[in-house]
Amino acid sequence: MVRRIAIVEDDAAIRANYAEALRRHGYEVSAYAARREAMEALRGRLPDLAIIDIGLGDEAEGGFALCRDLRALSAQLPIVFLTAHDSEFDVVSGLRLGADDYLTKGVSLPQLMARIGALFRRVDALAEAKPVEERIVRGALELDLKRFSAQWRGARVELTLTEFWIVHSLARHPGHVKDRDQLMRDAELVVDDATVTSHVKRVRAKFLAADPAFEAIETVYGLGYRWKG
Repeated sequence: MVRRIAIVEDDAAIRANYAEALRRHGYEVSAYAARREAMEALRGRLPDLAIIDIGLGDEAEGGFALCRDLRALSAQLPIVFLTAHDSEFDVVSGLRLGADDYLTKGVSLPQLMARIGALFRRVDALAEAKPVEERIVRGALELDLKRFSAQWRGARVELTLTEFWIVHSLARHPGHVKDRDQLMRDAELVVDDATVTSHVKRVRAKFLAADPAFEAIETVYGLGYRWKG
């Protein structure tokens, strides 16, 4: 199966270079210069993965808006920011909007391909989960790997691919502390500690929105995180 990747980048030369590099690695690529153009095309048929710049033409934060719109269409779609914006504020903003990864321009092609490959491996792992692991119940939490869904006290919690794997990693072994390196391995992330922290904060926020009394994810300072229950 040929994976379909959409790249949204307003610089024509950069857009063409990335598109050609992705095609050389066997991906089917659709490339767009603007947010509206991309959204019109992708609304009808979502890609298998989206790579988005933040600044798109006259929209300084058009990529953020596009990420929000795509995430509203699918919680499962892997989304990667590839941008010149390298401030911590932009990274955190991108992750809060639901991106699975955040890279700055100048990243090497091998590293970009490794990140894309890791995201696709997680998609495949969810699709090929063994029957014994299709459903995990931990108190009020229910994870369904076959349907890629999470519920807390019977209410669905919309998690991105990265967030789902983080919850899965913690909930599989309640009480066991997972440090950031272990969470990165389980979720197949290649990011810094601050990015893992941002993902965990976003996961907490989603569960707290469903239940203000939620406290199942415990921070063990200096060590990592664990699932209580």
